[in-house]
Amino acid sequence: MEKREDLDTILPYLPLKIQDSSLSWPSTHLVEVLEAMTNGPSHSRVYSGQTLSDSISLMRQALSLTSHLSSSALQGYALFFDERMSKEESSRWFNEFLPAMACLLLRFPSLLESHYLNSDNLINGTKTGLRVLVPNKAGIVFLSQELIGALLSCSFFCLFPVDDRGSNHLPIINFDKLFGSLINTGRNEHQENKIKCIIHYFQRLSSSISPGFVSFERKILSLEQDSSTLDEGFWGKSTVNLCPVEVRTSGLIEDQSVEALEVDFANKNLGGGALRKGCVQEEIRFMINPELIVGMLFLPTMEVTEAIEVVGAERFSLYTGYSSSFRFSGDYIDTKETDVFGRRKTRIVAIDALRHPGVSQYKLESLLRETNKALCGFLHVCKNQSNGQCIDHEDGVGVVTGNWGCGAYGGDPELKSLLQWLAVSQARRPFMSYYTFGFEALQNLNQVTELVVSKGWTVGDLWKKLKSGAGAEVGPEVGDGGGTRYPGMETNGDLMLLLPLGMSTNILRSLSSSIFAYTRGYLFAFSARMDDDEPIGRECRTNDKRGSLLLI
Repeated sequence: MEKREDLDTILPYLPLKIQDSSLSWPSTHLVEVLEAMTNGPSHSRVYSGQTLSDSISLMRQALSLTSHLSSSALQGYALFFDERMSKEESSRWFNEFLPAMACLLLRFPSLLESHYLNSDNLINGTKTGLRVLVPNKAGIVFLSQELIGALLSCSFFCLFPVDDRGSNHLPIINFDKLFGSLINTGRNEHQENKIKCIIHYFQRLSSSISPGFVSFERKILSLEQDSSTLDEGFWGKSTVNLCPVEVRTSGLIEDQSVEALEVDFANKNLGGGALRKGCVQEEIRFMINPELIVGMLFLPTMEVTEAIEVVGAERFSLYTGYSSSFRFSGDYIDTKETDVFGRRKTRIVAIDALRHPGVSQYKLESLLRETNKALCGFLHVCKNQSNGQCIDHEDGVGVVTGNWGCGAYGGDPELKSLLQWLAVSQARRPFMSYYTFGFEALQNLNQVTELVVSKGWTVGDLWKKLKSGAGAEVGPEVGDGGGTRYPGMETNGDLMLLLPLGMSTNILRSLSSSIFAYTRGYLFAFSARMDDDEPIGRECRTNDKRGSLLLI
């Protein structure tokens, strides 16, 4: 195990040591605690939340971990297992499930050694061993689901050293903050239910461990050229056709049945608030597919031109609600097929959007940032890098997404839907399936995309329309034929109208060939070039069908 570059990068963040060329637990006392725990409460004396929290403290002391757990974290463990669980559930947890976790932890050193021995031969010419996947360097890690179970058991017992994680831009990985959030916050039911998802995962693990694998990949935006060339000229000159769009007004990304890239509306720190108080799209996905959490161990902050793709994470839980209404609702049996590497055909791509961009999201710099970020996530490495080792074939794999960067991040859903459409199309994915999650502002998205596709627009055509609205000056006015006039913008001979949102219904009814998208409380529309006898600034009646009004 010595002189392995991959192991050297991750060993400072693991609770193990190398001794006599082998990996092992550094404390015989810790091993004794785990061995007692495997034999149940009669041997370990761990039979309640309070004794569990005491045992966690002792295990950490045995590892000489210098960072102290907060009192609220230890109280949180005691509260959950002593008061939030029924007596029957608690008894089964301490008699069956906790011993199984302890047994897995005892095997952790040997599991990790086997991992490194096998990783050298998994894919010819590609490193797949567990290591820190540093920024600005593409790389992939393959982990067995059994090893992931052992790593997450370390998280449960808070055994990972954390002193240097923050300075190296690594997310939190122990579960102390998750349990600590139950204290001094009132009855925090959505946090309890996040923990229920995690507990359910460990319960499933104790009865049967899937023999599959999960891969974690840091993707870097590169098209055999410097990524800085992916500027407005690149997008404006693109002749790639816009792909078909399926707009879904109900349902959830994780429930779709086709093989596709499923977008994680990510924080730049993978997992976001999953192990804290967060409970929106990314955090929920990490609760129902808990194997995603292990990526937080070795994946530092994403840079602007980076994305993270995870293939094979199994889903274990059903749920209802969102944010404060989130509730665990039972067991989920994942029936997804597996690929040649034993990974479930569940592909999750994490891309982080701008946070609270305000009006700056409409500027060219922001448009480029968001579109390039999405492109990085959606590109298939094999098809876009001639020197890339192709370990995956993704023919027919589209993208399933939704209101990325909207909601808590404050992005404009109409704009984000179009930017993602550009990226999906440029990545030559066969389709984009878009879940609107009931956003009223997207009620016309299906009409918009169908019209644009029917006109044969390319990525470059749509980009130019978006770009022309970025930072445009308000110029001429246009009337509606009824005495009301609206401000407009003249852009390269086209006219964009700024129409009050409240007028949208009537205008849509009267302009049969028009499609609009809502932005910043206004209805934006580009008109075709006006005839010479109907110059910009003259009144344009709403029943004049000579000009086809297109979106944006």
